[in-house]
Amino acid sequence: MHTLADILNKLKIASEKGISTVTLRPASNLTKDILSVMQKNGYIGQFEVFEDKRGGEIKVNLIGKINSCGVIKPRFPVNLKNISKYERRYLMGAGMGLLILSTPLGVMSSEEARSKKVGGVLLGYVY
Repeated sequence: MHTLADILNKLKIASEKGISTVTLRPASNLTKDILSVMQKNGYIGQFEVFEDKRGGEIKVNLIGKINSCGVIKPRFPVNLKNISKYERRYLMGAGMGLLILSTPLGVMSSEEARSKKVGGVLLGYVY
């Protein structure tokens, strides 16, 4: 079971169906970081984390901006020069969507990684 793939798939399906609120389980720190990157770039609305003894849950408000999102497996390590190669592979076109990376400075988008001049490991994409 790949929880990150399940979470991104739930977001994609809910957005396709026009659902405005989706509940994601379990609430991990990586999931929160990825959702905050998506929120900062305008793909989702506010999200709320509820802690319980079963792993917690996250309620996400969708704003209808997600056309597709998914996890990238295997998690390719990328340096600063190779980010554009993976953007061409996983995104629709130039300037459409973003790659989500885990870097030594935290989880961030490919644009932010370029501006901070840091590489990392690919986690997923959204457009």
